[in-house]
Amino acid sequence: MKRDGWPRAIPWAITFSLALTLPALAADPEELTVAAAADLAFAFKEISRPFQDSTGCRITFSFGSTGTLALQIANGAPFDIFAAASVKFIEDLRAKGLILEDSQRLYAQGRIVAAVSKKTGVLSRSINDLRNPAFQKIAIANPDHAPYGLAAKQALQAANLWDALRPRIVYGENIRQTLQFIQTGNADAGIVALSVASVPEITYTLIPDSLHAPLNQALAIVRTTRHERLARQFIEYLNGPRGRPIMKKYGFLLPGEF
Repeated sequence: MKRDGWPRAIPWAITFSLALTLPALAADPEELTVAAAADLAFAFKEISRPFQDSTGCRITFSFGSTGTLALQIANGAPFDIFAAASVKFIEDLRAKGLILEDSQRLYAQGRIVAAVSKKTGVLSRSINDLRNPAFQKIAIANPDHAPYGLAAKQALQAANLWDALRPRIVYGENIRQTLQFIQTGNADAGIVALSVASVPEITYTLIPDSLHAPLNQALAIVRTTRHERLARQFIEYLNGPRGRPIMKKYGFLLPGEF
């Protein structure tokens, strides 16, 4: 009787062991939540794919204007990393004790371009082309909370265009929405980030850096993160031999180049 019962007990033992093991094998991957300025959308999405493959983690991005994202963090939004389009916003959060100070890094300098919808039939050759009376609506990001919008306003002022063009200016909430206005024909032209300008619906030309304050971009780990180790890995990856070529591909200058 004892010998007959033992073989019948083996499948139950195996089933019980698997029941204990499988939940651990099926555990969800660690997730990193990144608040990032809208100019980073194309570059960060491309960088994230090999990083996720190599680490087994999952990254969720929240792209928006730097000012809006900074306000969300100040109000307790549960982000792990904040990648801003201006170092000023990182320094403001550091002063409030909301980031890990030793994690702050400059990671890029951005450029802006004068962009024109191909629907207008006009090619973009310089910022002065925005004077064209055919351009009834000229889009820039809101300079009150978007660093690229502030740079656009500064460039228009330096080129003595702001007063003349101001009645035609329409504001996007961030640089991606500004680009979408031009792509869809809701604006005829505008000023956007070089990093998002390589889309088929527009032509563009670089605006000289001398016309606006430098777009020095910084990032840091949010103090409330539960994934500090992974967040530091992502920052190192971004600034390392895998991340830097992708950032350059999208037109950013990198630390050591500015």
